[in-house]
Amino acid sequence: MGGPVEPFKIKMVERVKLPDQEQRTEAIKKACYNTFLLNSEDIYIDLLTDSGTSAMSDNQWAGLMLGDEAYAGSRNFYNLEQSIQEVLGYRYVIPTHQGRGAEHIISRVLIKPGKNIVPRNMYFTTSKAHVELLGGEMPDVIIDQAHDPENEHPFKGNIDLDKLERVIKEKGTERIAYVNVEMNVNMAGGQPVSMENLRGVRELCNSYNLKVVFDATRSSENAYFIKEREKGYCDRSIKEILNEMMSYSDACIYSAKKDCLVNIGGFLAANDKEIYKKARNLVVVYEGLHTYGGMAGRDMEALSHGLREGTDARYLEYRIKQVRYLGEMLMEYNVPIVKPIGSHGIFLDALRFFPHIPRELWPSQTLAAAIYEESAVRTMERGAVSKGRDPRTGKNIFPALELVRVTIPRRVYTNTQMEYVAESIKKVYEKRDQIKGLRMVYEPKDLRFFQAEFEKIE
Repeated sequence: MGGPVEPFKIKMVERVKLPDQEQRTEAIKKACYNTFLLNSEDIYIDLLTDSGTSAMSDNQWAGLMLGDEAYAGSRNFYNLEQSIQEVLGYRYVIPTHQGRGAEHIISRVLIKPGKNIVPRNMYFTTSKAHVELLGGEMPDVIIDQAHDPENEHPFKGNIDLDKLERVIKEKGTERIAYVNVEMNVNMAGGQPVSMENLRGVRELCNSYNLKVVFDATRSSENAYFIKEREKGYCDRSIKEILNEMMSYSDACIYSAKKDCLVNIGGFLAANDKEIYKKARNLVVVYEGLHTYGGMAGRDMEALSHGLREGTDARYLEYRIKQVRYLGEMLMEYNVPIVKPIGSHGIFLDALRFFPHIPRELWPSQTLAAAIYEESAVRTMERGAVSKGRDPRTGKNIFPALELVRVTIPRRVYTNTQMEYVAESIKKVYEKRDQIKGLRMVYEPKDLRFFQAEFEKIE
């Protein structure tokens, strides 16, 4: 038997084409070997991201027709508010155009001059940028196992409580803006956080009177791992697990373009009334009125349906198992990946894939470009290009993990397509010694991985 059985049937298809070798070589050269700069029409299977790339359900599409596009007081906002209160347990809800908008608002609410340290379980690119643009720092307090791609700790996203307390004591409580905890840590390979760890973070922060803000973007998938791996949760529903998870925070930021199965949208939710009041004020300045926050009414309606659908245990089982199906095929081919297999994609270990390519020649960027040229499968770099430069010294930062993310959109691709992806990556691995690396020829100031340009080392 092949991959996991889909708990849905397909009602519409989109035709895709496979460019030939000459077309692929020309396309990646024109994109300056940055997969973000490729045109979507040149892609056969698009695994760049799971953000906004999901297939919506019939109920979500029907919900679009119920859009109330009133500027103020849209009924779709109240449906969304009720959905978030039910699924996540937060009292207060502020919609934003996407997760980045929520990151911006929470940063402006909580980061002040002299109160600008945000400890987090490994950085994420946009989260780190919002903190640094306000003069802040984001110390990494994830457990050491997360930096080892071979380590199979079941909750590699956990915060190291000793590291966190050390940062608090060294920097001083008065300088800690908030503690940020990401679910299913993206840059670590989609690795979950345990309920025990969330509880421990809350207790530690209570003892120092510190705020806790979750990046809950992939919290439903994180809840599935808790149900699967953590003692005492196998008989609990995903919603019950989510409600307990969120109870250990003061607020959360959420990109709805992942677990909520929509193409656009996000929100900031809170139990802390002061955070809510300040954020509600700022959302009007930067996003839109507090009852739409940059989203159309129809998008809020689709989001409210998708948040509930994303907690269905049968769907989540299929979702996680499809990712594992791809990962297990790659392991059979001896392709080096991050273990254990995470939630939203497979993360290729570029340092073991290309041990002969120096870090200065961008092995992850090289691998993503090579996969496209081989197969028209688009993936993305998650290594030193994404990490950027030290804001104080200007030097490149070379993180322990140098990865390529092979991200699987939700309810979009078949298991047969996953087999094509695995075969394609295997072919690149078999000729890895012939690939030499890339030179960066254009570097944007912020979030350089989106727009940086490269050329081949010949």
